[in-house]
Amino acid sequence: MDGGSDARLSGSPVIEPVSFGSRSAPLSGLWIAPAAPGAVTVLHGATGVPMRFYLPFASWLAAEHRQAVLIYDYRDFGASARGPVRDARATMIDWGLRDQGAALAELARRAGPLPMHVIGHSLGGLMLGLHHGMERVSRTVTVGSGLVHVSDHPWPFRAVARLFWHGTLPVAEAMGYLPGRLTGFGPALPIGVWRDWRRWCLRRGNWLSDVGERLPAPEAGRVRGAMRLVAVADDAHVPPPAVWRLMALYPAAVKRQLVLHPGEHGLKRIGHIGPFAQANAAVWPALVP
Repeated sequence: MDGGSDARLSGSPVIEPVSFGSRSAPLSGLWIAPAAPGAVTVLHGATGVPMRFYLPFASWLAAEHRQAVLIYDYRDFGASARGPVRDARATMIDWGLRDQGAALAELARRAGPLPMHVIGHSLGGLMLGLHHGMERVSRTVTVGSGLVHVSDHPWPFRAVARLFWHGTLPVAEAMGYLPGRLTGFGPALPIGVWRDWRRWCLRRGNWLSDVGERLPAPEAGRVRGAMRLVAVADDAHVPPPAVWRLMALYPAAVKRQLVLHPGEHGLKRIGHIGPFAQANAAVWPALVP
């Protein structure tokens, strides 16, 4: 009997490597599935955060809520990197529009008659209205996703953010990528991703500033069903007001707002990346309606 069969018999989720295409870009991911899932979920990750960071949460979701979960890395990043990051041509538009759309299509291919859910972390929740197939999704959760501008950050983090956006520009342009140590999240970022990220955070409207030029307009009726928008009280990167600003993009969804307060979950801090950290598993039940 193989290891996968042993896992199914023991009740543990099976973790299967998967690959799928986003136009000409191959993406690598993981399919985490319980023996008899009641729903399927794709988790679109945050900028610069590799899929392995989300594996503990995805495994918990599969084991405790019987959801089969797809996690993946965006093109030219993490497990989906196919060469030196200096040679990468990915943009944040590729990640948020094309790769997330391809992951949703892969989820639909695997779903059969099961309900489809989407969880988006930061970038992962920003462009859902651009994805074909969102009409079939019955439940959506966004976490720390907001149309943030640098002026939204509280002091003194606002000064740190301005220094980051302006101070790292010559480094990134000279090297041809943004070193991971400068983000503090994970692997290095392709230069095209960095340029989009920087531009949007320094413009009012964030990515909407590119609508009509490099991006289509989001479709108002595409995101339907139940939607939970989660903000984090101590998230200096995307504070709650920036999260609530996102609500206007999803008028057809039945929306609920939630603010995570660290003390209510026995934690000292959560922050922007923290909701999915294994050390903060106490907040995970709040992320699942």
